[in-house]
Amino acid sequence: MNFLWAQNLWFLLALPLLVFAYLWLLRRKRKMAVRYASLSIVKEAMGTGQQLRRHIPPVLFLLAMAAMLLAAARPVAVVTLPSNQQTIILAMDVSGSMRATDVQPNRLVAAQNAAKAFITELPRHVKVGIVAFAGSAQVAQLPTVNREDLVTAIDRFQLQRATATGNAIVISLATLFPDDGIDLQSMPGGRDRQRGFAIDTERKEQKKREPVAAGSYNSAAIIMLTDGQRTTGVDPIEAAKMAADRGVRVYTVGIGTVDGETIGFEGWSMRVRLDEETLKQIANKTSAEYYYAGTAQDLKKVYEALSSKLTVEKKETEVSALFAMLAAALTLLSAGLSLLWFNRIL
Repeated sequence: MNFLWAQNLWFLLALPLLVFAYLWLLRRKRKMAVRYASLSIVKEAMGTGQQLRRHIPPVLFLLAMAAMLLAAARPVAVVTLPSNQQTIILAMDVSGSMRATDVQPNRLVAAQNAAKAFITELPRHVKVGIVAFAGSAQVAQLPTVNREDLVTAIDRFQLQRATATGNAIVISLATLFPDDGIDLQSMPGGRDRQRGFAIDTERKEQKKREPVAAGSYNSAAIIMLTDGQRTTGVDPIEAAKMAADRGVRVYTVGIGTVDGETIGFEGWSMRVRLDEETLKQIANKTSAEYYYAGTAQDLKKVYEALSSKLTVEKKETEVSALFAMLAAALTLLSAGLSLLWFNRIL
């Protein structure tokens, strides 16, 4: 725990003075009690329990004073609070390799089911957008709080050839920052098989942004799920740098076979391999995390972990109010017990 006004902690030195003052008053009362005919009669009338009770309200009051002084020093602690995340982009791979059945019933269906369960678990105020990518990347659903529209967009996925992971990140960023004029076509590899994408038909001049700390943008995040390595389009590391410069985290989820396998379909075959190294680099560069999901159950757990991570966050927050509330509660308890037991306040 840190303190914004640490110099106010010096006032805590007043507490020992209060303790000494209380002990001095007790001695003074004992001297006055000698005037009675028999001090032992007075002590016997009070009883041991009564003697202990008399100290409880003052002790509570001293604790209340300590809490007040700590609150005055403005303590700061790392606490878990609801996240400020307002928009999440799900970038989902719909390349032909997603028909592989090593994840039951197949990779695509498992990914669709996990994504829909993830959306259901999110708070209703969080907007979710869907980007589908294969050889190109398109916005399947602009960010919305309407869960039914999101489910419909996920159910409409159609498998295509090739994998453009970099394009998926760029299109996701263009969705989050529509006024930045992010132009995929002008980037190296951006024209490769990229057709039909338009968030805004009006051409905008690309806005120059001053780079910020990676992961510092707390209003949005990207979750990219893929089962293969990039075969076309923008370099995913360059795309990750764009996200990092804007402070946007890109959480990557790898699904399928790490060693790779050959998948056949309608007379043609292809070799697919999960490029974990690139996915880890993307996550690291953007201060996010990489997750591997080898089964449908693993994928479900990954989305559950992401849901809890994106809906709450640990951050440094001033907790003066908590100490002030504790001080108020202790003061009221001290006064209440004193009135109840001795018909006076302290």
